[in-house]
Amino acid sequence: MDRNSWSGEFAARFKKHEAELRQLYAGLYRNDENAWDYFVNMMAAAYEARPESLRTLDRAREADPDWYKGNDLTGMLMYVNAFAGTLQGVREKLDYIQESGVNYLHLMPLLESPPDKSDGGYAVSDFRKVQPELGTMDDLAALADDCHARGIAVCLDFVMNHTSEDHEWAKRARAGDVGCQQRYFFYDSWEIPNAYEQTVPQVFPTTAPGNFSWCPALNKVVMTTFWPYQWDLNYANPMVFNDMTDNMLYLCNHGVDIVRLDATPYIWKALGTTCRNLPEVHALVRMMRMVCEIVCPGALLLGEVVMEPSKVVPYFGSVEKPECHMLYNVTTMASTWHTVATRDVKLLRHQLGQVFALPKMYTFLNYLRCHDDIGWGLDFNFLGQFGQYEVPHKRFLNDYFCGWHPGSPSRGELYNDDPRLGDARMCGTTASLCGIQTALERGDAVALDVAIRLDVMLHAYIFTLSGIPVLYAGDEIGQLNDDGYRANPIKAEDSRYLHRGDMNWQNAEKRRDPDAVEGRIFESVTRMEALRREYKVFDGAADTWIINTGDDRVLGIGRYLDGQKLLALFNFGDKEVILHLGETDPYTDLWTGEPRGASAVAVAPKDFAWLYCDLGSRE
Repeated sequence: MDRNSWSGEFAARFKKHEAELRQLYAGLYRNDENAWDYFVNMMAAAYEARPESLRTLDRAREADPDWYKGNDLTGMLMYVNAFAGTLQGVREKLDYIQESGVNYLHLMPLLESPPDKSDGGYAVSDFRKVQPELGTMDDLAALADDCHARGIAVCLDFVMNHTSEDHEWAKRARAGDVGCQQRYFFYDSWEIPNAYEQTVPQVFPTTAPGNFSWCPALNKVVMTTFWPYQWDLNYANPMVFNDMTDNMLYLCNHGVDIVRLDATPYIWKALGTTCRNLPEVHALVRMMRMVCEIVCPGALLLGEVVMEPSKVVPYFGSVEKPECHMLYNVTTMASTWHTVATRDVKLLRHQLGQVFALPKMYTFLNYLRCHDDIGWGLDFNFLGQFGQYEVPHKRFLNDYFCGWHPGSPSRGELYNDDPRLGDARMCGTTASLCGIQTALERGDAVALDVAIRLDVMLHAYIFTLSGIPVLYAGDEIGQLNDDGYRANPIKAEDSRYLHRGDMNWQNAEKRRDPDAVEGRIFESVTRMEALRREYKVFDGAADTWIINTGDDRVLGIGRYLDGQKLLALFNFGDKEVILHLGETDPYTDLWTGEPRGASAVAVAPKDFAWLYCDLGSRE
């Protein structure tokens, strides 16, 4: 496409980023001018294809680049088929989604994948087709249009590390197309793959050991970091980056506002390394950020970096050269459930203190549960000083959440259990892990009250943190485990389907019943969302700190912004605690609306307090 034909808007955006973008591209791809020209023309074509309604949204968000950093977004994560059957079904449930206070909708992988080898939709065979039983790309665009009309942003996973072995590139590679083989990692013998294995960790050592698989059609070895049917893409090939970026823009042009970059740290491979978090990964993500700012500046990048904080934070990039707009606060999820089991907040206090010390420009997604398992990636160097060592402590946590530990009301299941290492991960819905399922089955009203109180407290805690709180669909009504997954031969071997059950719409009808579990949780969650939107102290720009409660059962979080101050207290223990905070300012209990002193504060077990004080504007 001739540059003289570019629109002024596209040309201005491109000029802003051209020097850095060209430098990074040339560095990765050895000054390949043909590839660069293809890349630039691809961006220009994507801009021309972008619907005017989305360009209008782009301009509004360009004028307010921090639109996602305030206190008014609440997310919901869902599988389309489990929530409403189809994309059209989700459109028909938008009233419910809005009633739930949700204005950020994360649709789990829905692009075409082989039904028997999909890994939950993460083995994509066509990045430009929706799984037929869910609908079409036109249905996705129509849903996005409806969401935008209601002020709801749409998030979709972009699986960029690999394709399905049934993707067109993979099929052509198996048929002998050398160009397509060069889009993957093929080797004539096990010599180089075995050399990789010396330094590259295994993702699923028990269920999918190793990082390579034999391809009998070619008598070659192919890199498969995750599952044998997911072939890793070779991003050292510029055409892989060009075409995958084009696929991403295609999705954005169908209304996707937030692109979740799946498995971000894995996308660049180099022999003799761990093939994780390499410098080239950051160059690729930085280029993708600039591409979005040129073609679709209303779109955001969400990095899936499920690693310790020191590895996560670099994916934000810098002020001058930003990478991802948002990242997952994954360590907080694991530390939170550790605290539920131990009734001890020391680790959570320590971990949150590290998060609070980060620049306010960083935006995290905070959540109690997601589609995946809970992996116990805890700071065992910190826990070791209290006698909590990795192997026995992981065993305790898994026993607790499986309900095997004496007195535990939880109802979870192990995932990827490795008895040899004494390691496993945990599955289960928030409600079932909190003990609601056990209490209902036993008809124990007292235990049910405690379990609901814990569930509500945990949501209040997530809503207290800076960033974007995300609910897993069904958590807003306390949905229980789907124990029936074992009867499905495709799902039976994957215990993560325990918490991926179909939305129970019959139970959802009880959400307005103040005596039902569903009503009690729904009313609490939606009221928290409303309070969070109403008070600017929950804004991402607020100062945050850990309050010294003097009691290891109680987590204290302070927030302050423009004269508004919040003291948030969470009692993970089994007994009421009276906290002597020594605060003399006049506070109000946000939950009850009544005045409440903050000098000596009583907090019931598994309960919370939001104490608010307006000290007047700094001005």
